[in-house]
Amino acid sequence: MKTTFVCNESMVISIPIRKLNDAGAADLMPEKFNCVFKDSYKIFVINGKPKPLGAAQAIAGVFLCTLGLIVRGEMLIYTVPCALFVVSGLLSYAAGKGPHMGVAKLSFSLNIISFFWSVAAFAISLIHLLNPYHYWPHFTVFTGVNGLIMSLLVVECFLALFLIFWLSKAVCRQHFNTLPIILLKHGD
Repeated sequence: MKTTFVCNESMVISIPIRKLNDAGAADLMPEKFNCVFKDSYKIFVINGKPKPLGAAQAIAGVFLCTLGLIVRGEMLIYTVPCALFVVSGLLSYAAGKGPHMGVAKLSFSLNIISFFWSVAAFAISLIHLLNPYHYWPHFTVFTGVNGLIMSLLVVECFLALFLIFWLSKAVCRQHFNTLPIILLKHGD
């Protein structure tokens, strides 16, 4: 039978106890003790900042979709699928809001897809910028809007990369069920 709980030193509970000579039975265990819990999901929520990054990712995705719908034409090819950034940003925000591993895993998967889409959309927009034969009457407007879209895609790429890094620390771990290590220390 395989063990379901493995101690990997992710939770350490330190309980200082007094000497047996100095204390009675009621005074052996303290009322307060220190518990250090190094959970990677908690580190993701504290250090990874998923809520502001998810909000920024969703807002940039909305802005990209809006630019694509306003300008239309061939820009719809690489701006309308940016709705994926909105969904990914909302899931990243939700992953930082509550400790649900399913939401974190879904956010992790969508951020990987978002990263690859932002790279692909940047390449497509770069090709359209270098070959603007369809937009010759409004070339300067097209160049400005395409430059804005390209800069937002770079921002999306870095946001997705950063969230992938922190979500991988929260999601890609070996054991989800861990038992704590309890250390009994002699008090001073």
